[in-house]
Amino acid sequence: MPAYHSVFNDDPNIRIIGNLALLPLRTRTRGPAYTLPALAAGSDLMVSPDSESFDPLDEVLDLFRANTFFRNFEIKGPADRLLIYGILFVTEALGKIRPSMDRREAEKAVTNVALDQFAIPGEPAFPLNQNFEAPTDKNDAETLRQ
Repeated sequence: MPAYHSVFNDDPNIRIIGNLALLPLRTRTRGPAYTLPALAAGSDLMVSPDSESFDPLDEVLDLFRANTFFRNFEIKGPADRLLIYGILFVTEALGKIRPSMDRREAEKAVTNVALDQFAIPGEPAFPLNQNFEAPTDKNDAETLRQ
């Protein structure tokens, strides 16, 4: 059974930094990615890939369990690299949560993971440098950190 690939690989309007896609997000936070429309009030949190509000975070959460079981993953485009990066982040965040934590402590641990300084492609601490290209300049590197 083949691994699941990103639906964003076919998007012709992808901005690429190194060889990592910078895709739109459904958020109210300002940043380098452009914003997708918010979900309708009272709508289900499971967003269909056909929806205009479907973003890479939805895709990472949808495909996390299925793709973590695959030993090999053929990268078919820059959005697949973003999917891999997202799965690495979710794995790290879940690793910080302990069974003895209550909800508030778990949220704090995950927030701390998100706010910590993290390695980006091209830095020695980044675990998958063989599959990712480093940003071409400091501006691109800072954009990835945002």
